Amino acid sequence: MPPTPRRDFSAPTIVIGAGPHGLAAAALLNRSGEPTVILERSNHVGASWAQRYDHLRLHTTPGTSKLPGLPVPRQAGPWMSRDDYVRYLEGYAAHHRLDVRVATKAQRIERAGPGSVAQWLVHTPAGPLPTDAVVVATGRCHTPDLPHWPGRSDFTGTLLHSAHYRSPAPYRGQHVLVVGAGNSGTEIASVLAGAGAERVQISVRTPPNILPRSSARWHAVGRLTEALPLAWRDRTSLLTQRLAVPDLTSQGLPRPRTGLYTRNAREGVSPVLDHGFVDSVRSGRVEPVAAVQAFDGPDVVLADGTRLRPDTVIAATGYRSNLHDLVGSLGVLDEAGHPLATGAQNHPAGPRLYFAGYTNPLTGVLRQAGVEARAIARAFRREKARAILLAPRLGDRTAETHSAKGTLRADGASEA
Repeated sequence: MPPTPRRDFSAPTIVIGAGPHGLAAAALLNRSGEPTVILERSNHVGASWAQRYDHLRLHTTPGTSKLPGLPVPRQAGPWMSRDDYVRYLEGYAAHHRLDVRVATKAQRIERAGPGSVAQWLVHTPAGPLPTDAVVVATGRCHTPDLPHWPGRSDFTGTLLHSAHYRSPAPYRGQHVLVVGAGNSGTEIASVLAGAGAERVQISVRTPPNILPRSSARWHAVGRLTEALPLAWRDRTSLLTQRLAVPDLTSQGLPRPRTGLYTRNAREGVSPVLDHGFVDSVRSGRVEPVAAVQAFDGPDVVLADGTRLRPDTVIAATGYRSNLHDLVGSLGVLDEAGHPLATGAQNHPAGPRLYFAGYTNPLTGVLRQAGVEARAIARAFRREKARAILLAPRLGDRTAETHSAKGTLRADGASEA
């Protein structure tokens, strides 16, 4: 078995992605004395947030949205806007004096060759960068996921992913079908309905778990109930929804049968925090319809056989992490393309290769950025401490080896 490569603590750790998880990891590694360089494919920090729709507001409170080492400004209010959050991320990078290399795309990570002190090579358009450790923080929401519906390419209306939706203004007077009843889909649908769209429908495959927006306390509840049995938590969550959210069955949106904890554990789905969606459905401004099955020219065919003819279809159908090009050859991804080890854990096929931002806990994704960053920084400190403790022993063994080799050379046996 080949020896583990010696750690070169002078080489900067490369963090890929200047979003919340990458910034938090770099800040805490720097604080631990671990130099880092952040590679960001776009031209500025927090680019993925800046590209979201104009009326986006965080679903988490400032206390659960802050990153380690810098509070959220009070003037941002209880529900931070997209632009305020981007400014916060920019301020975070400046506050911690992070070395962010913008317009630098990480194309591929591969093992360094034999004899190299570096563990990894991170390939960029300007050439490979050697490093001993990498934190991949490009995130779960990297690439829009647009389903391959039959007939999609022949649809004569407008079809776009919610990643490319910016504001309701272009859709005034239109019949719009929003596909997907997650947080983005329900928020976009309710905003369109209140901003002049002639008709708004929302295609629902699985009834969502809806909670009042005031459930900022939900994240604290999620942390407190983590140790309880899943079935108990599910029953409690369904009861909470019955008490707090009106029954929309008569409007075409039945109550969910599966608890939000099970859905989160199995599918990584978060509950919907109501931003006016419930009132929009109750008033008829947003009409729930069946799942999309196919497209047929100008028509959208639903699972129940209904045909719709919308002007625009906005697919709020989620994202993919899209890690195959970056690390697909290393054996560190599962069949679905998700990292086999996340946070401070390393997969045996990827020593000193960390993945931050690839889970969706009910306690909050942005809070998780700090949790994972702290854990990764602790892992680095433990490894450095072990290396320091082992250094004298390795030095003694090296001296013994050199002494033995010298003896062999003196008696000539090694020259035969």
